[in-house]
Amino acid sequence: MQFSEIIGSISYLIAQVESTGALTYLQEKFVAGGAFMYPILASLIVGLGFVFAKIFTLTRANVNTKKFILNVKDALQKGGVEEAIQLCENSRGSIASVFHAGLLRADEGVDAAEKAIMAYGAIEMGFLEKGMIWISTFISVAPMLGFTGTVQGMVEAFDSIAASAQMSPSVVAAPIAIALLTTLFGLVTAIILQVFYNYLISRIDKIVGDMEESSIELIDALYELNKK
Repeated sequence: MQFSEIIGSISYLIAQVESTGALTYLQEKFVAGGAFMYPILASLIVGLGFVFAKIFTLTRANVNTKKFILNVKDALQKGGVEEAIQLCENSRGSIASVFHAGLLRADEGVDAAEKAIMAYGAIEMGFLEKGMIWISTFISVAPMLGFTGTVQGMVEAFDSIAASAQMSPSVVAAPIAIALLTTLFGLVTAIILQVFYNYLISRIDKIVGDMEESSIELIDALYELNKK
């Protein structure tokens, strides 16, 4: 296909969208795609549901790490471990939970506190990653549903050829066009969810990195406290 033909096809598609309206155009193509469009749409809706739920969870889990660790160190200096524990209890976020677990074992020694922080840190990482597998599943399922719909459409196209006993573009064009719609919508769904998935992974990595860095600072603060 020549470059001018590609530009012409894109221009025709844009003109068609503008003449009918974007929403109407999508509705028409969705209905034309057939039965497989509905599970693809369900994959998008449910997948986005998990995405927004995870965004809410990560927003609550995230705190100003530098400010929080300074507050904990200040509490340790002024009121000791008990005041630091109370500060963690009154704070939200993954780092506060990990600090709380470590400080509860501080009376057994710094090594015990460090082990508690490592153990609870692993639990907190599992909590942060909870639900991500479902988003990943819908990223994989949506294109497969689209390809399955395309295969079904191709089968119908060949059935049309067999029924008409001739190989004519007009016979196969409509079934093939409908078949390709499911692949298109499946891929678009996967792309949307993949972008959100990568964004969530980056936020989780940042929280985990801050948690590990601040945990080291807490252990150092406990060593300094024990020297006094």
